[in-house]
Amino acid sequence: MQLYIGNKNYSSWSMRPWVLLRQFGIPFDEVMVRFDSFDAGSVFKTTLASLSPTGKVPLLVDDDGLVVWDTLAMAEYLAERHPERALWPRDARRRARARSLCAEMHSGFTGLRSACPMNIEASLPEIGALVLAEQAAVQADLDRLVAMWSEALVDNGGPFLFGTFTIADAYFAPVVARLRTYALPVPPRVAEWMAQVWAAPGVAAWVAEALAEQDFLDFEEPYRSGR
Repeated sequence: MQLYIGNKNYSSWSMRPWVLLRQFGIPFDEVMVRFDSFDAGSVFKTTLASLSPTGKVPLLVDDDGLVVWDTLAMAEYLAERHPERALWPRDARRRARARSLCAEMHSGFTGLRSACPMNIEASLPEIGALVLAEQAAVQADLDRLVAMWSEALVDNGGPFLFGTFTIADAYFAPVVARLRTYALPVPPRVAEWMAQVWAAPGVAAWVAEALAEQDFLDFEEPYRSGR
């Protein structure tokens, strides 16, 4: 199985399936397609053109050539292929709730996504304070995230959203990265869960490799002109 990904420091969508595969010990080969630009003639786009109808990462290519180009579809596919690993919660009601949280993340939170792009290497607390003060959509997204995470932690007892690490925690790992970079405030129980996610082996491995990258891409850096 191959997983095509973009730069680990910036590619929040790539982070989800990579973390999931690593955390659960599912063998795969990483194929890094570094961002150069997203123009039609870029190396990035031409590399993916023959593989994916979207020309985006991540991209999961199974041994038999099956191509999966959506992160939630990847999560479902991996869960079905590896039922013994319990990527989703085993309890049906918890599983339905976990899927609901992931689907909400998949299609929403555009305020936070736009104002606070993932940048693991950076520390931008002053930007976080500014966007919270000036952009109501970011505060609304943060409030909703805190509410959903808090409810799951209370209902399931922690330390992860549904007790043990599941797709839901992998799915929100890039959001945890954003909240850390921009120092967005959360209550203590949520902060404890964020620390657990950050220390999980799959997440920690991604973060270490993101920090080792030397690329600085101005089109991914709305708040800095250099490191």
